[in-house]
Amino acid sequence: MLNSSVRHLTAQACLQDVFGYSSFRGEQQDIVEHVVAGGDALVLMPTGGGKSLCYQLPALLRKGVGVVVSPLIALMQDQVDALKQLGVKAAFLNSSLNAEAFSEVTAALLRGELQVLYVAPERLLMPNFLTLLEQIEDSIGIALFAIDEAHCVSQWGHDFRPEYRKLTVLHEHFPRIPRIALTATADAPTRAEIIERLALEKARQFISSFDRPNIKYRVLAKANARQQLEAFIESEHPNDAGIIYCLSRRKVEETAEWLKAKGWDALPYHAGLDADIRNTHQKRFLREEGVIMVATVAFGMGIDKPNVRFVAHLDLPKSMEGYYQETGRAGRDGLPANAWMTYGLGDVVNMKQMLENSDAPAERQHVERQKLDALLGFCESTACRHQTILRYFGEQHPGDCGQCDNCLTPTDTWDGTQAAQMALSCVYRTGQRFGVVHLIDVLLGKPNPKVTQFNHHELSTFGIGKGLSQTQWSSVFRQLVAGGYLETDMDAFGGLRLTEAARPVLRSEVMIWLRQDLEAPKRVSKVERSARVKEAYAGVADDPLWQALKAKRTELAKEQGVPPYLIFHDSTLLEILNHRPGSLTEMSKISGIGQAKLTRYGDAFLEVLEG
Repeated sequence: MLNSSVRHLTAQACLQDVFGYSSFRGEQQDIVEHVVAGGDALVLMPTGGGKSLCYQLPALLRKGVGVVVSPLIALMQDQVDALKQLGVKAAFLNSSLNAEAFSEVTAALLRGELQVLYVAPERLLMPNFLTLLEQIEDSIGIALFAIDEAHCVSQWGHDFRPEYRKLTVLHEHFPRIPRIALTATADAPTRAEIIERLALEKARQFISSFDRPNIKYRVLAKANARQQLEAFIESEHPNDAGIIYCLSRRKVEETAEWLKAKGWDALPYHAGLDADIRNTHQKRFLREEGVIMVATVAFGMGIDKPNVRFVAHLDLPKSMEGYYQETGRAGRDGLPANAWMTYGLGDVVNMKQMLENSDAPAERQHVERQKLDALLGFCESTACRHQTILRYFGEQHPGDCGQCDNCLTPTDTWDGTQAAQMALSCVYRTGQRFGVVHLIDVLLGKPNPKVTQFNHHELSTFGIGKGLSQTQWSSVFRQLVAGGYLETDMDAFGGLRLTEAARPVLRSEVMIWLRQDLEAPKRVSKVERSARVKEAYAGVADDPLWQALKAKRTELAKEQGVPPYLIFHDSTLLEILNHRPGSLTEMSKISGIGQAKLTRYGDAFLEVLEG
């Protein structure tokens, strides 16, 4: 049994022997050691940052089985397959199993043969399953409880799951077992609710940087969206795996068919498709090279495919959290990737109509509108995209990233200093507690009932903004929020308030430049297209040895019925290509090759290198 063989090892030794990595990243080591020592933890780490290692290692190093609560069946299957490749005894329990398979996993659990068990929250909350866990705790031991995608507990999060609210049962039934809650996206209100709902007030918080420096962000004004998308894929990702997000099921299917007609291997995915079709498409996307998935946001959470080279949005997402998580599915292997989006006024209208027509309570709708406005501000901002995203999550970034459209090709701007002063002054004089709609009414001099109720028609800012339209003022406010001059007070129903950065603007000590219209992309020549593709893969895309290594990986994956990246990530293949190991000892030094994979695949890849 693997647990007994690794428990005496240090976390560092287990990392090398089992996972094949010579060093931890970021705060991974602190998190692992804290949980191994029995501490509770809240972990915020960006997609691709190595969250799963933070609970998988402690599960191996502590006594008993590690129980992981996960919201998606596909994610469980993927994680279990990956652990089995490493020689770890792992399994899952969810509705996809028939009675016989369920009994087999349960029996293995009772015999103490599992190191990691994934379980759906609905299954965990069943009284008979809690009884089973109590039995396991008394006999074999429970190493830890990991609550993955912990933002699902928050009603303000972008993917609220009611059953997650009941997971406090873990603390009540198993107070001595350490719990680790993990998520890639959670703003301050969501983090606070995770702590409250899961009773993690005493947990140590590990908040990693949200920055994904390998992702290049681009936002374009929607002209002819299909032509824009075609130019983007042709120029930069003609043979790559990618995800394209659309708002409606109909648009998903039409876009997939259009891409197929253009020669790309594109598949649709949305909740309206038959479950078998969805599963088939998802497996193809995970296991084949160069497949493009066209999907609604129903697809993607927990998809552990490391070599997704681009994520494109043909429609506006619902929030910054949603946008960050969706784009975060690109470049999980750390190699260059693109986050590309077109948006237009029609997207804004559609999203707001969806909010107004939803059955959500008024308070919920109000918060969702504020989140949408923050995303619109991001789209329209002239500031560094990385800087704007990190500011939303409460993190600082110096800007000038060299990895976004605003830094690489600055857009046309106009001197918005006076407009910004009007807007900021209006926020201040109305008490820093009103939303954008009311503030614009004051600036445009509209004496409606709400304006007169608060005597705002008597303010000096009443009517001073008639030189701009309502649409233009909306853009000004969004850009001021995105630029960090205003912030949304979620606890005060989304009212706007000034930040410290607003003071020098009001004093005329700094100038504010606001975005003009966004421009459509220029079509790229075939020569430039080829150069960009080769640059993205460090000059190896056409290398015969690179192709041979990928072919061997695909062959081994097909033999086992698993996705190629579970054999080796692209980043591991690149390191093999660049270092050309001549022996198993040399290959063991390649990042991502632990003992199990070295034994299983080492000779096969050495033969490729020798051939």
